[in-house]
Amino acid sequence: MYLNVIQLAESFGVAESVVESWIRDEGLPCVRDSGRLMFDRAQVVAWAAERGLVAKAGFLADQPAAAGPASRLESWLRIGGIWRDVPAGSVRDVLSRVVEKLPGATPTVRQFLAQRVQAPGGITWAAVGHGLALPHLRSHVALGREAGLLAMLFLRDPVSLDGEEAPDGVPVNRLLFFVAPTPRAHLELLAHLSAALSRGSLRQLVRDAAGDQEIFAAVAAAEAEAAHRSRKA
Repeated sequence: MYLNVIQLAESFGVAESVVESWIRDEGLPCVRDSGRLMFDRAQVVAWAAERGLVAKAGFLADQPAAAGPASRLESWLRIGGIWRDVPAGSVRDVLSRVVEKLPGATPTVRQFLAQRVQAPGGITWAAVGHGLALPHLRSHVALGREAGLLAMLFLRDPVSLDGEEAPDGVPVNRLLFFVAPTPRAHLELLAHLSAALSRGSLRQLVRDAAGDQEIFAAVAAAEAEAAHRSRKA
C-alpha cells in the first residue's frame, strides 16, 4: 500500500509539516514522484517501530499481503533487457527501443509510449542517489495486467536529468527504466525498486555493472525480500 503525505499525517495524528520534518531529520523513507511525496506502508511501519511510534489503526493497520509487481520484476527485466555502454545522448533512443518490447500492448500503444519517451518533459528521472535513477513515463497509464517491463542501462557517461537534481549530487550513469500496467502498480513498483537500491547487494551490483546472471539473481532476491516484508508488515 502506498500513502501520500495527507494520509500519513492523518494516520499518525500529526501535521503534514511534522511528516516533512521526519523525512528531513529522521530518515523517514519516501519516494518523490512527479513532485509528490509517496510512502510505502511497510517501510513506514518498520521506521515507526524502530522509534517506538504507535500509529493509529487505519492506514497503517495490518493488511493481507497482495501479489504485486515485485513478483514479476525479474521476468520484466528479462523482457526489457540489460543495456551496456550506452552513450548518454542515446538514452531516449534506447528507451524507445525498450518500449517496443512491451508485452500485452498493441503496436499503436507502443508507438504512442515511444513518442512520450522522446517528448520534452515526457520522462520523470527519479534519481535515488549513488549515481542511480529510476526513469519512467511522467504520465501514468493503464495498460492491462501483462503490460509491464523493466530495463537496466549502464551508461558510458553521465546523463542530463532535464533539470532534476540527484539527492547526493553524484552524476547519474545507471538507469532502471520501467513501465507498469496500472497507476497503482506504478507506485508500488517505484517503491520496490527504490527500496531494493537503498540496501542489499543489488545497488552495488548495478553500480559495478555486474554480469547479467548476477543481476537477475539479485533482483530475484530483492523480490523475495519485498514479499517477506509485506507479509510481516
